[in-house]
Amino acid sequence: MNKELIIRSSSDFVDFALLKDGKLIELHKEEEKSNFQVGDIFIAKIRKPVAGLNAAFVNVGFEKDAFLHYHDLGPNLASQLKFIKLVSAGKLKDFSLKTFQFEKEIDKDGTITDILSANQSVLVQVVKEPISTKGPRISAELSLAGRFIVLVPFSDRVSISQKIEDKKEKDRLKKLVLSIKPKGFGVIVRTVAEGKNVAELEKDLQNLLGRWTAMCKKLPTAHHPSKVLGELNRASSILRDVFNDTFSGIQIDDEELYHQTKDYLQEIAPSKQSIVKFYQSNDTPIFEKYNIERQIKTSFGRTVSMSKGAYLIIEHTEALHVIDVNSGNRSNKATNQEDTAMEVNMIAAAEIARQLRLRDMGGIIVVDFIDMSNPENRKVLFDFLREEMSDDKAKHKILPPSKFGLVQITRQRVRPEVNIKTREEDPNNEHGEIEAPILIIDKITADLERHLKTHKKVVLNTHPFVAAYLSKGFPSIRSKWFFEYKKWVKIIPRDAYTYLEYHFYDKDGNVIKE
Repeated sequence: MNKELIIRSSSDFVDFALLKDGKLIELHKEEEKSNFQVGDIFIAKIRKPVAGLNAAFVNVGFEKDAFLHYHDLGPNLASQLKFIKLVSAGKLKDFSLKTFQFEKEIDKDGTITDILSANQSVLVQVVKEPISTKGPRISAELSLAGRFIVLVPFSDRVSISQKIEDKKEKDRLKKLVLSIKPKGFGVIVRTVAEGKNVAELEKDLQNLLGRWTAMCKKLPTAHHPSKVLGELNRASSILRDVFNDTFSGIQIDDEELYHQTKDYLQEIAPSKQSIVKFYQSNDTPIFEKYNIERQIKTSFGRTVSMSKGAYLIIEHTEALHVIDVNSGNRSNKATNQEDTAMEVNMIAAAEIARQLRLRDMGGIIVVDFIDMSNPENRKVLFDFLREEMSDDKAKHKILPPSKFGLVQITRQRVRPEVNIKTREEDPNNEHGEIEAPILIIDKITADLERHLKTHKKVVLNTHPFVAAYLSKGFPSIRSKWFFEYKKWVKIIPRDAYTYLEYHFYDKDGNVIKE
Protein backbone atom coordinates (compact mmCIF):
# COMPACT_ATOMS: atom_id res chain seq x y z
CA MET A 1 0.00 0.00 0.00
CA ASN A 2 1.46 3.32 -1.12
CA LYS A 3 0.15 6.71 -0.04
CA GLU A 4 0.83 9.96 -1.85
CA LEU A 5 -0.09 13.51 -0.89
CA ILE A 6 -0.62 15.85 -3.85
CA ILE A 7 -0.81 19.56 -3.03
CA ARG A 8 -2.10 22.18 -5.48
CA SER A 9 -1.75 25.86 -4.60
CA SER A 10 -3.44 28.97 -6.00
CA SER A 11 -3.65 32.58 -4.81
CA ASP A 12 -6.87 31.99 -2.81
CA PHE A 13 -6.71 28.38 -1.62
CA VAL A 14 -4.66 25.21 -1.34
CA ASP A 15 -6.04 21.77 -2.29
CA PHE A 16 -4.75 18.58 -0.65
CA ALA A 17 -5.45 15.21 -2.26
CA LEU A 18 -4.51 12.00 -0.42
CA LEU A 19 -4.08 9.00 -2.72
CA LYS A 20 -3.94 5.36 -1.66
CA ASP A 21 -2.49 3.17 -4.41
CA GLY A 22 -3.43 5.91 -6.88
CA LYS A 23 -7.04 6.15 -5.70
CA LEU A 24 -8.33 9.39 -4.17
CA ILE A 25 -9.39 8.80 -0.53
CA GLU A 26 -9.31 12.30 1.02
CA LEU A 27 -9.69 15.82 -0.36
CA HIS A 28 -9.15 18.98 1.71
CA LYS A 29 -9.27 22.66 0.84
CA GLU A 30 -7.59 25.41 2.87
CA GLU A 31 -8.90 28.87 2.00
CA GLU A 32 -6.93 32.01 2.79
CA LYS A 33 -9.97 33.66 4.37
CA SER A 34 -10.62 30.72 6.72
CA ASN A 35 -9.97 32.00 10.24
CA PHE A 36 -11.56 29.17 12.23
CA GLN A 37 -9.77 25.86 11.89
CA VAL A 38 -10.15 22.95 14.28
CA GLY A 39 -7.37 23.34 16.87
CA ASP A 40 -7.16 27.16 16.80
CA ILE A 41 -7.08 28.77 20.28
CA PHE A 42 -8.72 32.16 20.94
CA ILE A 43 -8.76 34.56 23.86
CA ALA A 44 -12.38 35.65 23.98
CA LYS A 45 -15.12 37.02 26.21
CA ILE A 46 -18.30 35.34 27.34
CA ARG A 47 -21.21 37.18 25.78
CA LYS A 48 -24.08 35.40 27.50
CA PRO A 49 -24.41 32.28 29.70
CA VAL A 50 -27.78 30.56 29.11
CA ALA A 51 -28.97 28.44 32.04
CA GLY A 52 -31.64 26.67 29.97
CA LEU A 53 -29.03 25.28 27.56
CA ASN A 54 -26.38 24.94 30.28
CA ALA A 55 -24.07 26.64 27.80
CA ALA A 56 -22.61 30.03 26.97
CA PHE A 57 -22.38 32.01 23.77
CA VAL A 58 -18.87 33.38 23.21
CA ASN A 59 -17.76 36.16 20.88
CA VAL A 60 -14.76 34.78 18.94
CA GLY A 61 -14.99 37.25 16.07
CA PHE A 62 -17.26 35.16 13.82
CA GLU A 63 -20.57 36.55 12.55
CA LYS A 64 -22.37 34.02 14.77
CA ASP A 65 -21.34 33.52 18.40
CA ALA A 66 -19.48 30.32 19.24
CA PHE A 67 -21.22 27.72 21.39
CA LEU A 68 -19.57 26.53 24.65
CA HIS A 69 -21.41 23.78 26.54
CA TYR A 70 -20.85 23.10 30.23
CA HIS A 71 -19.48 19.61 29.45
CA ASP A 72 -16.79 21.24 27.28
CA LEU A 73 -15.47 23.49 30.07
CA GLY A 74 -13.07 20.87 31.41
CA PRO A 75 -12.71 20.03 35.12
CA ASN A 76 -9.94 22.60 35.70
CA LEU A 77 -11.67 25.66 34.24
CA ALA A 78 -11.31 27.58 37.51
CA SER A 79 -7.52 27.12 37.32
CA GLN A 80 -7.50 28.31 33.70
CA LEU A 81 -9.51 31.44 34.55
CA LYS A 82 -7.16 32.24 37.43
CA PHE A 83 -4.12 31.71 35.15
CA ILE A 84 -5.51 34.06 32.45
CA LYS A 85 -6.20 36.75 35.04
CA LEU A 86 -2.68 36.61 36.50
CA VAL A 87 -0.90 36.45 33.10
CA SER A 88 -3.01 39.23 31.55
CA ALA A 89 -2.26 41.48 34.55
CA GLY A 90 1.48 40.77 34.26
CA LYS A 91 1.60 39.13 37.72
CA LEU A 92 2.65 35.71 36.42
CA LYS A 93 5.77 35.43 34.23
CA ASP A 94 6.40 31.69 34.58
CA PHE A 95 4.14 29.86 32.15
CA SER A 96 5.42 26.36 32.98
CA LEU A 97 2.73 25.73 35.68
CA LYS A 98 5.43 24.23 37.98
CA THR A 99 4.63 26.60 40.85
CA PHE A 100 1.09 27.51 39.82
CA GLN A 101 -1.49 26.73 42.51
CA PHE A 102 -4.44 24.87 41.01
CA GLU A 103 -8.02 25.69 42.00
CA LYS A 104 -10.60 23.09 42.99
CA GLU A 105 -12.14 21.17 40.05
CA ILE A 106 -15.59 22.30 38.98
CA ASP A 107 -18.62 20.09 39.63
CA LYS A 108 -19.19 17.83 36.61
CA ASP A 109 -22.97 18.21 37.03
CA GLY A 110 -22.95 21.95 37.77
CA THR A 111 -24.61 24.83 35.91
CA ILE A 112 -22.97 27.31 33.57
CA THR A 113 -24.20 30.41 35.40
CA ASP A 114 -22.38 29.31 38.58
CA ILE A 115 -19.04 29.23 36.73
CA LEU A 116 -19.12 31.88 33.99
CA SER A 117 -20.47 35.41 33.73
CA ALA A 118 -20.85 37.93 30.90
CA ASN A 119 -17.64 39.72 29.77
CA GLN A 120 -15.40 37.16 31.45
CA SER A 121 -12.12 36.36 29.62
CA VAL A 122 -11.59 32.73 28.68
CA LEU A 123 -9.24 30.68 26.48
CA VAL A 124 -11.23 28.51 24.07
CA GLN A 125 -10.32 26.09 21.30
CA VAL A 126 -12.26 25.40 18.08
CA VAL A 127 -13.50 21.79 18.05
CA LYS A 128 -15.97 22.17 15.18
CA GLU A 129 -15.71 24.73 12.38
CA PRO A 130 -18.68 26.94 11.43
CA ILE A 131 -21.13 24.76 9.48
CA SER A 132 -24.20 26.01 7.61
CA THR A 133 -25.93 28.61 9.83
CA LYS A 134 -24.11 27.61 13.03
CA GLY A 135 -21.11 29.33 14.58
CA PRO A 136 -18.02 27.41 15.73
CA ARG A 137 -18.31 24.81 18.51
CA ILE A 138 -15.62 25.47 21.11
CA SER A 139 -14.10 23.92 24.22
CA ALA A 140 -12.33 25.47 27.21
CA GLU A 141 -10.39 22.23 27.77
CA LEU A 142 -7.32 23.05 25.69
CA SER A 143 -5.06 20.55 23.93
CA LEU A 144 -1.95 21.04 21.78
CA ALA A 145 -1.47 18.23 19.28
CA GLY A 146 2.02 17.07 18.36
CA ARG A 147 3.30 14.23 16.23
CA PHE A 148 3.40 11.60 19.00
CA ILE A 149 1.64 13.22 21.96
CA VAL A 150 -1.08 15.71 22.82
CA LEU A 151 -0.33 18.20 25.61
CA VAL A 152 -3.24 19.11 27.91
CA PRO A 153 -2.61 22.18 30.14
CA PHE A 154 -4.12 22.31 33.66
CA SER A 155 -4.21 18.53 34.00
CA ASP A 156 -2.04 15.74 35.41
CA ARG A 157 -3.62 12.81 33.60
CA VAL A 158 -1.64 10.47 31.29
CA SER A 159 -3.61 8.35 28.81
CA ILE A 160 -2.61 6.07 25.94
CA SER A 161 -4.40 5.71 22.58
CA GLN A 162 -6.91 2.85 22.64
CA LYS A 163 -5.70 1.77 19.20
CA ILE A 164 -2.44 0.59 20.80
CA GLU A 165 -3.56 -2.88 21.88
CA ASP A 166 -0.32 -4.37 23.28
CA LYS A 167 -0.48 -4.02 27.09
CA LYS A 168 3.33 -4.15 27.46
CA GLU A 169 3.73 -1.33 24.94
CA LYS A 170 1.07 0.72 26.74
CA ASP A 171 2.87 0.27 30.06
CA ARG A 172 6.24 1.15 28.46
CA LEU A 173 4.87 4.36 26.92
CA LYS A 174 3.16 5.37 30.16
CA LYS A 175 6.42 4.98 32.11
CA LEU A 176 8.33 7.01 29.50
CA VAL A 177 5.79 9.81 29.52
CA LEU A 178 5.62 9.94 33.32
CA SER A 179 9.42 10.34 33.41
CA ILE A 180 9.37 13.44 31.17
CA LYS A 181 5.93 14.97 31.82
CA PRO A 182 6.09 18.49 33.30
CA LYS A 183 3.98 19.31 36.35
CA GLY A 184 0.62 20.88 35.57
CA PHE A 185 0.28 19.28 32.14
CA GLY A 186 -1.53 16.12 31.11
CA VAL A 187 -0.40 14.01 28.16
CA ILE A 188 -2.30 11.86 25.65
CA VAL A 189 -0.06 9.43 23.77
CA ARG A 190 -1.06 9.09 20.10
CA THR A 191 -1.17 5.82 18.13
CA VAL A 192 1.90 6.73 16.03
CA ALA A 193 4.01 6.81 19.23
CA GLU A 194 4.01 3.01 19.28
CA GLY A 195 7.61 1.78 19.34
CA LYS A 196 9.11 5.27 19.73
CA ASN A 197 11.93 6.01 22.19
CA VAL A 198 12.07 8.61 24.95
CA ALA A 199 14.21 11.04 22.91
CA GLU A 200 11.53 11.28 20.17
CA LEU A 201 8.76 11.82 22.71
CA GLU A 202 10.86 14.39 24.62
CA LYS A 203 11.52 16.36 21.41
CA ASP A 204 7.80 16.44 20.61
CA LEU A 205 6.99 17.51 24.17
CA GLN A 206 9.50 20.38 24.15
CA ASN A 207 8.12 21.60 20.83
CA LEU A 208 4.58 21.71 22.29
CA LEU A 209 5.78 23.46 25.47
CA GLY A 210 7.46 26.06 23.24
CA ARG A 211 4.15 26.67 21.45
CA TRP A 212 2.35 26.99 24.82
CA THR A 213 4.90 29.55 26.06
CA ALA A 214 4.68 31.56 22.83
CA MET A 215 0.89 31.66 23.19
CA CYS A 216 1.03 32.78 26.84
CA LYS A 217 3.38 35.66 25.94
CA LYS A 218 0.64 37.10 23.71
CA LEU A 219 -2.04 37.19 26.42
CA PRO A 220 -1.12 40.48 28.22
CA THR A 221 -1.49 42.52 25.01
CA ALA A 222 -4.04 40.41 23.11
CA HIS A 223 -7.29 41.99 21.95
CA HIS A 224 -10.60 40.29 22.77
CA PRO A 225 -11.41 38.32 20.70
CA SER A 226 -8.23 37.26 18.88
CA LYS A 227 -6.46 34.08 17.81
CA VAL A 228 -3.50 33.46 20.13
CA LEU A 229 -2.45 30.06 18.77
CA GLY A 230 -3.15 28.88 15.24
CA GLU A 231 -3.25 25.29 14.09
CA LEU A 232 -0.38 24.29 11.80
CA ASN A 233 -0.95 25.00 8.12
CA ARG A 234 -3.14 22.28 6.60
CA ALA A 235 -0.22 20.52 4.87
CA SER A 236 1.65 20.14 8.15
CA SER A 237 -1.44 19.14 10.14
CA ILE A 238 -2.33 16.44 7.57
CA LEU A 239 1.23 15.11 7.70
CA ARG A 240 1.22 15.22 11.50
CA ASP A 241 -1.99 13.19 11.69
CA VAL A 242 -1.72 10.69 8.83
CA PHE A 243 1.95 10.42 7.86
CA ASN A 244 3.59 7.00 8.26
CA ASP A 245 6.08 4.70 6.53
CA THR A 246 3.59 3.83 3.77
CA PHE A 247 3.93 7.31 2.23
CA SER A 248 5.86 7.07 -1.01
CA GLY A 249 5.62 10.63 -2.31
CA ILE A 250 4.54 14.21 -1.59
CA GLN A 251 4.18 16.37 -4.70
CA ILE A 252 3.73 20.16 -4.36
CA ASP A 253 3.37 22.78 -7.10
CA ASP A 254 4.15 25.80 -4.90
CA GLU A 255 7.81 26.50 -4.05
CA GLU A 256 7.19 28.21 -0.69
CA LEU A 257 4.86 25.44 0.49
CA TYR A 258 7.38 22.88 -0.78
CA HIS A 259 10.11 24.31 1.47
CA GLN A 260 7.73 24.57 4.46
CA THR A 261 6.65 20.95 4.06
CA LYS A 262 10.22 19.74 3.61
CA ASP A 263 11.27 21.55 6.79
CA TYR A 264 8.36 20.07 8.74
CA LEU A 265 9.13 16.55 7.49
CA GLN A 266 12.74 17.09 8.53
CA GLU A 267 11.41 17.54 12.08
CA ILE A 268 9.02 14.58 12.23
CA ALA A 269 10.65 12.02 9.89
CA PRO A 270 14.11 13.07 8.60
CA SER A 271 14.62 9.80 6.71
CA LYS A 272 11.56 10.53 4.55
CA GLN A 273 12.48 14.11 3.62
CA SER A 274 13.56 13.00 0.13
CA ILE A 275 10.01 11.98 -0.87
CA VAL A 276 8.94 15.67 -0.99
CA LYS A 277 9.15 16.86 -4.61
CA PHE A 278 8.55 20.24 -6.21
CA TYR A 279 6.28 19.70 -9.23
CA GLN A 280 7.08 21.92 -12.19
CA SER A 281 5.25 21.61 -15.50
CA ASN A 282 3.91 24.25 -17.84
CA ASP A 283 1.91 21.71 -19.83
CA THR A 284 0.05 19.54 -17.32
CA PRO A 285 -1.46 20.85 -14.04
CA ILE A 286 -0.58 18.71 -11.03
CA PHE A 287 -4.13 17.39 -10.45
CA GLU A 288 -4.39 16.39 -14.13
CA LYS A 289 -1.03 14.62 -13.97
CA TYR A 290 -2.14 12.38 -11.10
CA ASN A 291 -5.64 11.77 -12.52
CA ILE A 292 -7.23 13.59 -9.57
CA GLU A 293 -9.53 15.90 -11.55
CA ARG A 294 -11.11 12.88 -13.24
CA GLN A 295 -11.57 11.10 -9.92
CA ILE A 296 -13.18 14.20 -8.40
CA LYS A 297 -15.67 14.44 -11.28
CA THR A 298 -16.57 10.74 -11.02
CA SER A 299 -16.73 10.56 -7.20
CA PHE A 300 -18.81 13.52 -6.05
CA GLY A 301 -22.05 13.18 -7.97
CA ARG A 302 -25.37 11.85 -6.70
CA THR A 303 -24.61 8.56 -8.47
CA VAL A 304 -21.27 6.81 -7.85
CA SER A 305 -20.31 3.98 -10.21
CA MET A 306 -18.46 0.94 -8.90
CA SER A 307 -16.96 -2.16 -10.48
CA LYS A 308 -19.09 -4.86 -12.15
CA GLY A 309 -21.91 -2.43 -12.94
CA ALA A 310 -22.92 -1.76 -9.34
CA TYR A 311 -23.51 1.82 -8.17
CA LEU A 312 -24.43 3.96 -5.15
CA ILE A 313 -27.06 6.69 -4.87
CA ILE A 314 -26.07 9.28 -2.23
CA GLU A 315 -28.74 11.68 -0.97
CA HIS A 316 -28.04 14.56 1.45
CA THR A 317 -30.57 16.13 3.80
CA GLU A 318 -30.20 18.53 6.71
CA ALA A 319 -30.84 15.73 9.23
CA LEU A 320 -28.95 12.78 7.73
CA HIS A 321 -27.33 11.17 4.71
CA VAL A 322 -28.85 8.20 2.90
CA ILE A 323 -26.83 5.82 0.72
CA ASP A 324 -28.61 3.26 -1.47
CA VAL A 325 -26.68 0.27 -2.85
CA ASN A 326 -27.73 -0.98 -6.30
CA SER A 327 -26.52 -4.06 -8.17
CA GLY A 328 -27.17 -2.44 -11.57
CA ASN A 329 -28.26 -4.17 -14.76
CA ARG A 330 -25.53 -6.76 -15.09
CA SER A 331 -25.00 -10.43 -15.74
CA ASN A 332 -23.41 -12.29 -12.87
CA LYS A 333 -21.77 -15.64 -12.57
CA ALA A 334 -22.97 -16.04 -8.98
CA THR A 335 -25.22 -19.08 -8.51
CA ASN A 336 -27.98 -17.37 -6.54
CA GLN A 337 -29.38 -14.02 -5.40
CA GLU A 338 -27.71 -14.26 -1.96
CA ASP A 339 -24.24 -14.60 -3.52
CA THR A 340 -24.94 -11.69 -5.86
CA ALA A 341 -26.11 -9.51 -2.96
CA MET A 342 -23.05 -10.44 -0.92
CA GLU A 343 -20.64 -9.62 -3.76
CA VAL A 344 -22.23 -6.23 -4.48
CA ASN A 345 -22.47 -5.33 -0.78
CA MET A 346 -18.76 -6.03 -0.21
CA ILE A 347 -17.81 -3.83 -3.19
CA ALA A 348 -20.17 -1.14 -1.88
CA ALA A 349 -18.79 -1.29 1.69
CA ALA A 350 -15.27 -0.46 0.48
CA GLU A 351 -16.55 2.41 -1.66
CA ILE A 352 -18.78 3.77 1.14
CA ALA A 353 -15.81 3.88 3.56
CA ARG A 354 -13.91 5.85 0.90
CA GLN A 355 -16.84 8.18 0.18
CA LEU A 356 -17.31 9.10 3.86
CA ARG A 357 -13.67 10.22 4.09
CA LEU A 358 -13.61 11.80 0.66
CA ARG A 359 -16.70 13.95 1.19
CA ASP A 360 -16.02 14.27 4.95
CA MET A 361 -19.64 13.31 5.58
CA GLY A 362 -20.73 13.64 9.21
CA GLY A 363 -23.72 13.19 11.47
CA ILE A 364 -26.08 10.25 10.85
CA ILE A 365 -25.55 8.11 7.77
CA VAL A 366 -28.02 5.34 6.83
CA VAL A 367 -26.87 2.76 4.27
CA ASP A 368 -29.43 0.57 2.50
CA PHE A 369 -27.45 -2.51 1.50
CA ILE A 370 -29.03 -5.20 -0.69
CA ASP A 371 -31.04 -7.57 1.53
CA MET A 372 -29.27 -10.75 2.63
CA SER A 373 -31.14 -13.53 4.44
CA ASN A 374 -28.05 -15.30 5.81
CA PRO A 375 -27.03 -13.86 9.23
CA GLU A 376 -23.45 -15.04 8.68
CA ASN A 377 -23.21 -12.92 5.52
CA ARG A 378 -24.53 -9.89 7.40
CA LYS A 379 -21.82 -10.36 10.03
CA VAL A 380 -19.08 -10.73 7.39
CA LEU A 381 -20.30 -7.51 5.75
CA PHE A 382 -20.37 -5.65 9.08
CA ASP A 383 -16.84 -6.78 10.00
CA PHE A 384 -15.54 -5.84 6.54
CA LEU A 385 -17.09 -2.34 6.73
CA ARG A 386 -15.54 -1.80 10.18
CA GLU A 387 -12.14 -2.88 8.85
CA GLU A 388 -12.42 -0.55 5.83
CA MET A 389 -13.27 2.37 8.13
CA SER A 390 -10.51 1.59 10.65
CA ASP A 391 -8.16 4.12 8.99
CA ASP A 392 -10.75 6.92 9.29
CA LYS A 393 -9.44 9.59 11.70
CA ALA A 394 -12.95 10.95 12.43
CA LYS A 395 -14.65 9.34 15.42
CA HIS A 396 -17.37 7.01 14.19
CA LYS A 397 -19.68 4.22 15.33
CA ILE A 398 -21.25 1.52 13.15
CA LEU A 399 -24.30 -0.55 14.10
CA PRO A 400 -24.73 -4.08 12.68
CA PRO A 401 -27.08 -4.51 9.69
CA SER A 402 -30.75 -4.80 10.55
CA LYS A 403 -32.94 -7.51 9.00
CA PHE A 404 -33.88 -4.95 6.37
CA GLY A 405 -30.22 -4.59 5.37
CA LEU A 406 -29.91 -1.08 6.87
CA VAL A 407 -26.62 -0.06 8.49
CA GLN A 408 -26.56 3.04 10.68
CA ILE A 409 -23.33 5.01 11.07
CA THR A 410 -22.57 8.10 13.12
CA ARG A 411 -19.46 10.01 12.11
CA GLN A 412 -17.95 13.08 13.77
CA ARG A 413 -18.37 16.27 11.79
CA VAL A 414 -15.82 18.97 12.64
CA ARG A 415 -15.73 21.00 9.42
CA PRO A 416 -18.10 21.66 6.51
CA GLU A 417 -18.67 18.72 4.21
CA VAL A 418 -16.71 18.66 0.94
CA ASN A 419 -19.28 19.36 -1.75
CA ILE A 420 -18.13 19.62 -5.36
CA LYS A 421 -20.48 20.45 -8.20
CA THR A 422 -20.24 17.71 -10.84
CA ARG A 423 -22.95 18.94 -13.21
CA GLU A 424 -22.15 21.45 -15.94
CA GLU A 425 -24.03 23.73 -18.30
CA ASP A 426 -25.70 21.81 -21.13
CA PRO A 427 -24.32 23.06 -24.49
CA ASN A 428 -27.53 21.86 -26.19
CA ASN A 429 -29.88 23.64 -23.78
CA GLU A 430 -29.48 27.24 -22.64
CA HIS A 431 -30.94 26.65 -19.18
CA GLY A 432 -30.20 22.96 -18.63
CA GLU A 433 -27.44 21.02 -16.89
CA ILE A 434 -25.71 17.75 -17.70
CA GLU A 435 -23.32 15.46 -15.88
CA ALA A 436 -19.66 16.35 -16.40
CA PRO A 437 -18.69 15.11 -19.91
CA ILE A 438 -15.76 13.12 -18.48
CA LEU A 439 -18.30 10.78 -16.84
CA ILE A 440 -19.61 9.64 -20.21
CA ILE A 441 -16.42 7.67 -20.95
CA ASP A 442 -16.82 5.65 -17.76
CA LYS A 443 -20.49 4.97 -18.58
CA ILE A 444 -19.70 3.88 -22.12
CA THR A 445 -16.93 1.56 -20.88
CA ALA A 446 -19.23 -0.01 -18.25
CA ASP A 447 -22.00 -0.58 -20.83
CA LEU A 448 -19.50 -1.99 -23.33
CA GLU A 449 -18.20 -4.52 -20.81
CA ARG A 450 -21.76 -5.68 -20.13
CA HIS A 451 -22.82 -5.89 -23.79
CA LEU A 452 -19.73 -7.82 -24.89
CA LYS A 453 -20.73 -10.66 -22.57
CA THR A 454 -23.85 -11.31 -24.67
CA HIS A 455 -22.85 -9.99 -28.12
CA LYS A 456 -19.86 -11.02 -30.25
CA LYS A 457 -19.86 -7.73 -32.15
CA VAL A 458 -21.01 -4.26 -31.09
CA VAL A 459 -21.00 -0.89 -32.89
CA LEU A 460 -20.98 2.38 -30.93
CA ASN A 461 -22.81 5.44 -32.26
CA THR A 462 -21.97 8.68 -30.45
CA HIS A 463 -21.47 12.44 -30.80
CA PRO A 464 -18.47 13.37 -33.05
CA PHE A 465 -16.58 14.99 -30.13
CA VAL A 466 -16.87 11.84 -28.02
CA ALA A 467 -16.07 9.60 -31.02
CA ALA A 468 -12.86 11.55 -31.63
CA TYR A 469 -11.90 11.39 -27.95
CA LEU A 470 -12.31 7.60 -27.96
CA SER A 471 -10.45 6.86 -31.19
CA LYS A 472 -7.66 9.45 -31.56
CA GLY A 473 -4.10 9.17 -30.22
CA PHE A 474 -2.06 6.13 -29.26
CA PRO A 475 -2.89 4.21 -27.32
CA SER A 476 -6.47 5.40 -27.78
CA ILE A 477 -9.26 4.35 -25.46
CA ARG A 478 -10.59 2.10 -28.22
CA SER A 479 -7.15 0.42 -28.45
CA LYS A 480 -7.22 -0.21 -24.72
CA TRP A 481 -10.66 -1.80 -25.11
CA PHE A 482 -9.22 -4.11 -27.76
CA PHE A 483 -6.32 -5.22 -25.53
CA GLU A 484 -8.71 -5.85 -22.61
CA TYR A 485 -11.71 -7.46 -24.33
CA LYS A 486 -9.98 -8.89 -27.47
CA LYS A 487 -12.72 -7.36 -29.66
CA TRP A 488 -12.56 -4.34 -31.95
CA VAL A 489 -15.34 -1.80 -31.43
CA LYS A 490 -16.44 0.17 -34.49
CA ILE A 491 -17.24 3.80 -33.58
CA ILE A 492 -19.56 5.86 -35.80
CA PRO A 493 -19.83 9.64 -35.21
CA ARG A 494 -23.42 10.91 -35.41
CA ASP A 495 -23.96 14.64 -35.99
CA ALA A 496 -27.62 14.41 -34.96
CA TYR A 497 -26.84 13.18 -31.45
CA THR A 498 -26.83 15.48 -28.47
CA TYR A 499 -23.52 15.98 -26.70
CA LEU A 500 -23.72 13.01 -24.33
CA GLU A 501 -26.01 10.72 -26.28
CA TYR A 502 -24.78 7.29 -27.38
CA HIS A 503 -26.21 3.90 -28.43
CA PHE A 504 -24.79 0.43 -29.00
CA TYR A 505 -25.88 -1.66 -32.01
CA ASP A 506 -25.46 -5.40 -32.61
CA LYS A 507 -24.11 -7.05 -35.82
CA ASP A 508 -27.59 -6.90 -37.40
CA GLY A 509 -27.95 -3.15 -36.81
CA ASN A 510 -30.43 -3.45 -33.96
CA VAL A 511 -30.16 -1.16 -30.92
CA ILE A 512 -28.94 -3.05 -27.86
CA LYS A 513 -31.39 -2.24 -25.08
CA GLU A 514 -30.00 -1.03 -21.78
